[in-house]
Amino acid sequence: MLIYIHVPFCRQRCHYCAFQSQALGRDVEPVSSQAMRDYVDTLLMELALWGDRLGGRRVESVFFGGGTPSLLPPKIVGIILERLHKIFAIDDNAEISLEANPESFKGTLLPSQYLACGINRLSLGLQSLDPDMLRILGRVHKAQDSLNSLLAAREAGFVNIGVDLMWGLPGQSVRHWLQSLKDVVRLAPEHISAYGLTLEPGTVLERQCSEGLLQMPPERDLNIMFVEGAAYLEGQGYLQYEISNYSRMGYQCRHNLGYWQGVDYLGLGPSATSTINNKRWTNPAHQKAWAEKIAQGSVAGNEELLSPLIRVLEMIMLSLRTVRGLSLKRYKEMTGHDFLIDHKRMVQALHDNGLIRIRQGLLRLTPSGMVVSNAIISNLFAQTKKVLTEPLPTLESLQTVQLTEDDAPEVRSVVWPKA
Repeated sequence: MLIYIHVPFCRQRCHYCAFQSQALGRDVEPVSSQAMRDYVDTLLMELALWGDRLGGRRVESVFFGGGTPSLLPPKIVGIILERLHKIFAIDDNAEISLEANPESFKGTLLPSQYLACGINRLSLGLQSLDPDMLRILGRVHKAQDSLNSLLAAREAGFVNIGVDLMWGLPGQSVRHWLQSLKDVVRLAPEHISAYGLTLEPGTVLERQCSEGLLQMPPERDLNIMFVEGAAYLEGQGYLQYEISNYSRMGYQCRHNLGYWQGVDYLGLGPSATSTINNKRWTNPAHQKAWAEKIAQGSVAGNEELLSPLIRVLEMIMLSLRTVRGLSLKRYKEMTGHDFLIDHKRMVQALHDNGLIRIRQGLLRLTPSGMVVSNAIISNLFAQTKKVLTEPLPTLESLQTVQLTEDDAPEVRSVVWPKA
């Protein structure tokens, strides 16, 4: 099992962010925040309630995400980890990750304290090293803060450091993105997550772009950024193992791999989602509602039973996000069907256009296929629902991006199978 802990606090809300978080302000000390203290109290109560239900269960990884988890003082993180060890059977070599923003990870003492309390993997949210891009994204840190935080973490003894970057930003060119990758590679992190910017409804960036104040790069440039960026990172020893993730050998994020492989996971904190024993539920998004629920002794609630068909669809989606790809044997075990027969015309069209490869029982997307993965997966979903006739009372809960071939110039020649 995996454990995810959502820490819903930031210094200020970034212009692209649609996650659940509270802005504490630049000058507020987290330890003096009543909301932060209430959060920690409720989180420990939630842990105790889960101890009654799942106590003793083996845990492979723990991930502190957010928000900005590095606003939690190391002493508090240590207390949370100590409770986890008492309640669950945490693997001796478990991956314990902490997301951190550069502005909250300064100095040499703080990284050492996180390392001492049990954090063994650090994920630094750089997003960009360009001052103009940081301003557009609404980040509160400076490029120098990124360099200082990574150096401090390395000097403290962290040997597994990942960095998050964003590409496809307003005003960004292909050349600018490739230079950003070169600058980050010089810092020698073990892991690089490179996410294409998505304009989420209701965010500052979405409004600015819709009003014409900012302009997104053209589709052709976005495709080149992805393909050439992946090729450059591979040439520098960072192997792509998922659409947006690259690492040096042996440094893949085991927590995220667990998600993509369908491992059960327990989500703690407001807005956190859990999937255990074919059931899924999500905590209330707002801290007050979450706290009220925990105070009543309720940890699950509104559970969705994942039907066999939903599990198949999610397996297809998650597998195709990885470089390894979809196991045709696993599909047959789950459905009793042959994937290549069920999707014969679509597979042929994708193969003829160089978007998939099939080898040793695995169907995987090529780099060009990954550029339009949402369109491919959406069409595979539609066909799978036709050939597998189980009713889908909860299919609407699946969160997928619906695209068509018109959203991707490279695949406009694909003859998508008709109904």
